[in-house]
Amino acid sequence: MAFTFFFRDNTVLELIGTHVVPSLAGYSKIRIWDAGCAMGPEPYSLAITMAEKMGHFAFRNVYIDATDIDEQGDFGQIIGKGVYPKDQLERIPSETFAKYFVPAEEPGHLKVVDAVRQSIHFRKHDLLSLNPFADGFLLVMCKNVLLHFSPENRAKVIRMFHSSLAPGGYFATERTQEMPPEVSHLFTQVSSEGQLYRKVDVAS
Repeated sequence: MAFTFFFRDNTVLELIGTHVVPSLAGYSKIRIWDAGCAMGPEPYSLAITMAEKMGHFAFRNVYIDATDIDEQGDFGQIIGKGVYPKDQLERIPSETFAKYFVPAEEPGHLKVVDAVRQSIHFRKHDLLSLNPFADGFLLVMCKNVLLHFSPENRAKVIRMFHSSLAPGGYFATERTQEMPPEVSHLFTQVSSEGQLYRKVDVAS
């Protein structure tokens, strides 16, 4: 499991808000895959970013599949509850914190508000199986895992992400990661400011 926290690598989230969100208008169901989600800070950060950019009505169409190999077997319960210790939320801007978190029953913990929490759906999935569990995603985000893979497996996983995206869908990864050259023809980089790419349809 990779270490992560709320709003880590916020540049990528800002790029998603700027470039991806405007392209989602008109969709009745917005399917997103957050691969390697760990215990939930990353998909919740993404969901909050999208809720802020889209507004309450449009955000109701967002459905985020958050996946991880979850060797401990408890990620689903943690993500489903959306409850986190207060000290894990200290990096969150105060306005965002006040808007999207409420006190939890457990002392010293806070809970993600229902409107955001209900957009996240956990699935156990091993990326190195190289089998996407679904397709037609408008956005795939994988920020915490790729750097732990060998260069060969990294390229294979990105190829799998490409196959799972809808035409014109987006792929976002860690700002420090570079697109492997053997799969670079599958995507066009959206911005020089970060690792956000748009799918290129290629002949099989």
